[in-house]
Amino acid sequence: MTASTQAPRRLEGRIAVVTGASRGLGAAVAARLAAEGARVVLVARTQGALEKLDDQIRSAGGEQPVLAPFDLTDYPQIDRLGQALYERFGKLDVLVAAAGAIGVLSPLGHIAPEMWDKTIAANLTANWRLIRSLDPLLRQSDAGRAVFVTAAQGREATAYWGAYAVAKSGLETLARIYAAEVAHTKVRVNLVDPGPFRSRLRAQAFPGENPGILPDPLSLAGVVVDLTLPSSTRHGELVVGR
Repeated sequence: MTASTQAPRRLEGRIAVVTGASRGLGAAVAARLAAEGARVVLVARTQGALEKLDDQIRSAGGEQPVLAPFDLTDYPQIDRLGQALYERFGKLDVLVAAAGAIGVLSPLGHIAPEMWDKTIAANLTANWRLIRSLDPLLRQSDAGRAVFVTAAQGREATAYWGAYAVAKSGLETLARIYAAEVAHTKVRVNLVDPGPFRSRLRAQAFPGENPGILPDPLSLAGVVVDLTLPSSTRHGELVVGR
């Protein structure tokens, strides 16, 4: 396909923040957003992995990403991210919150308080802090889009999933409240449950499972990316990717 016949990039000129961008679904979504023309802001703890994705995106012809290597439970860093985005771009078009941490699989009464707090912080509180920091920027967009990645355990009350399931249940309520609050604006908010896929979190939960039987994150990224398009009108929905 020649340059003159290439399909138009559907997110040309859009600014997109992706959390959990160092690997798995977050990295796959970031790469797809960049391929669609977005300027991606990559948020994750691992500097080296972000640099590798940076190289991949630029090698594929994408615009140079902005790297933001920090832990989402360092909440002041989230506030600084919002300020930096305001100063540099004045708006935000897309937020994809894909970061997550499983914590520990254990009976509720056996979970150490420190592990409970850490898991709730990573999966729930960090997303509230992202909303708090980035909502004003999403409202400055002509079509702000926010997508939060969830999991079935939050709806099924799965035994031994403890803090992770509680956090995902809380995240779904959080996202729906946010959707209700922005219903009369140009911001659209949705949840995606990608189902089981090949990831470090999945391997931690099911160490004996053959990863070859699971979908690759790249095959699921399109479900998320479609919800970030300015043309998408879906709002307050839970989209199941499998």
